Amino acid sequence: MTAQKFVYNLLIRESHLDTFGHVNNATYLEILEEARWDIITPRGYGIPEIKAKQFGPVILKFEMTFMKELTLRQEIRVETEMLSYTKKIGVMQQNIFNAANELCFESKLVLGLMDMQARKLVLPTPEWLHAIGME
Repeated sequence: MTAQKFVYNLLIRESHLDTFGHVNNATYLEILEEARWDIITPRGYGIPEIKAKQFGPVILKFEMTFMKELTLRQEIRVETEMLSYTKKIGVMQQNIFNAANELCFESKLVLGLMDMQARKLVLPTPEWLHAIGME
């Protein structure tokens, strides 16, 4: 199974900053989530589909490393790619690069697909695998 790499571009805005003048650590999680929704929604797994199917993504673990600060009006690129999916558990990598193509932030997250009625993880469906770029 091969994984597709996705790119999400963003301009750092005033609302992203903390009192130190750089992106707040919690805001990184929001940016990464925005990038993930930007991947799965156009690939047929947005909120309407999740509500209809009653199967949705859940994050089980998150590892982050901050390498270079992101500051006001910087253009950044979020690269997202699935590294693996074994049984019910997937591993995704999301990295942020600045306009100079310097790696500023790296993360790895463990995720799964949850049956929202049974409240438990399930094996990934073909629709879910397509949505996250695992063909």
